[in-house]
Amino acid sequence: MRDSFVVYSLSRAHASFRVICTSRPLTFDWRTKQGAAGFPSGLSLRVEDSLREAINHDESLTSNAESIQSGEDGFASAIGSPSGSNYNTPMSFMTHLESAIDGTKLPADQVQTMHNDRPLWVRYDLEAVRKAVKPADFAARPPTLWRYRELLPIRGEDSIVTLGEGVTPILPVSNLGAELGLEDLWIKDESQLPTSSFKSRGMALAVSMARQFGLKRLVTPTAGNAGGALAAYGARAGMEVYIFMPADTPTSIQRECVQAGAKVYLVDGLIGDCGRIAREGIEPMGWFDMATLKEPYRIEGKKTMGLELAEQLGWELPDVILYPTGGGTGLIGMWKAFGELRELGWLQSETLPRMIAVQSDGCAPIVRAFEAGQRFAEPWPDPVTTAWGVRVPSAIGDFMMLDALRESNGDAVAVPEDAIAPMMMQASALEGIPFCPEAAACIVAAKTMAKDGRIEPHQRTVIFNTCSAMKYQDGAAMDLPTLAGDAPVDYTRL
Repeated sequence: MRDSFVVYSLSRAHASFRVICTSRPLTFDWRTKQGAAGFPSGLSLRVEDSLREAINHDESLTSNAESIQSGEDGFASAIGSPSGSNYNTPMSFMTHLESAIDGTKLPADQVQTMHNDRPLWVRYDLEAVRKAVKPADFAARPPTLWRYRELLPIRGEDSIVTLGEGVTPILPVSNLGAELGLEDLWIKDESQLPTSSFKSRGMALAVSMARQFGLKRLVTPTAGNAGGALAAYGARAGMEVYIFMPADTPTSIQRECVQAGAKVYLVDGLIGDCGRIAREGIEPMGWFDMATLKEPYRIEGKKTMGLELAEQLGWELPDVILYPTGGGTGLIGMWKAFGELRELGWLQSETLPRMIAVQSDGCAPIVRAFEAGQRFAEPWPDPVTTAWGVRVPSAIGDFMMLDALRESNGDAVAVPEDAIAPMMMQASALEGIPFCPEAAACIVAAKTMAKDGRIEPHQRTVIFNTCSAMKYQDGAAMDLPTLAGDAPVDYTRL
C-alpha cells in the first residue's frame, strides 16, 4: 500500500475522490461512478474495493455534497449525520470519561474538567462502533471531520458548531525530501482549516460540547492560535468569549481574536500567568475554562488528525510522525486515535508510528524530561521562541505526551532556535507551502534525525504543518530592492 493514498475534495457540483498514485492521479466522479482514466494499474486493490464499496453504500452523496453550498438547511446531510443520509447509527458511542492519571471513571453526561488536576480521556464502546460502521463507510461521507462521528463525543447534530472544517491534504514533498535526505516525506497541511490552524479541530469539538451542555461563557489563556480558534467558534455558537494572552503575542493573532468579537486582554507575563487569571475568574465570572486539557474534548477534535491520516493512507500508518509539541493535545490525540483504530482492527499496519515531539531549545521541557527518563516535566524557566505554539513552559498533559513517546519507541528533539526562521523560508521556497515556525522546527529536526540515522531514508515520514505562516507575519521584516516606477530598468541586474 506504499504506492497510493486517498485525499478528498469537494467541488460546487459534486463530491469526488482523488486517488493519488506514483503514476498519475485519478478523479472519481460520484455522479457517473466513472474514473477519469479508469483505476491506475498501480492502485492498491484495497483502495479500489473501498471506493466501489463506498459507491454502493450511499447513492445520495451527490445531493449531500451539494447541500454544503445551501447553508444551514443542508447541514445534516453535509456532515453525514443520521437524518441527512441513510445511516441508522447513533452519532456517538461515548460511554464515560476516565482519569488519565489514575483511571477513575466519571460520567460523560455531566460537565467535567479534570480529576486530581490532571486531564480526562473520553472512552467509547469500540465493540459497538465496530458493529455499526466499517472503514469504507467513511469514504461515502462528506469530507469533514464530522465523518468520524461514531468516534466523537457529540450526541446530536443540533449541538454541532462548524465553520466547514474539512479534510486537510497530505502532500508529497520530494524537493524538501531531497534536501533532507528523506525519500518518502509528506506534509499534512493543517493551514487549510477555517482558522488557518489545527486548533480549528479541537475548538470545533470543545465548543460543540459546550453548546451540548448549555454553556454560554467561555475563557482560554492562549499563546496564539487556540485563542483565535475559540474566538471564531465561540462567535459561531453565539457565546461570550474571554481571552488572555501574553503581551508579546503577535498582533495578527490579537487582531484575529478581536475581529471575532472576543474580549481580549494582554497579560504582562507568560502563558502560565494567563492561565492563572482564567482559572481564578471561574467563580466570579461564571465562565468555563477551555484551556489545553482543562476539558476533555479538545483531544477528541485533535484526534481526527490521526483518523484522517490513517484513512488517507489506506489505513496503513506512516513509519514516523514529527509533531511540534507545546501543550501536547495534538500528539496525545493522534496517539489515542491510533490506539482506538488498532483496537477496532481497522489498521493494515503491523506497527504504529514512532512519534517525535519537537520543541525549540529555547523552551524544551518535554525534551528534557524525555532524555532524563522522567514521566513528569519540570517547568522551563524563561522560555524564548518565535514558534509560539511550542512556547509552553509547563503542560498538565506532560505525562500523557511522554507516555506516548515511549510507547511508540519515539523520540523528543530540541532544535536550535536560530534555525527555525531560516527553515521557514527555505522549505516554503522549495514546496510553496506556507510553513509555520512550528512546522519549520519539525523540518529542522527531521534533517538532523535523517543525518544521524534516527530516521532512515526509505521510511515514510509525515510532518504536520499546524498553521499558516501568514499568521506570523508581524515580525517578518523584509529588505527588498525597490525600483523607480517611472525609470528604465536594467534587467541584467535583476
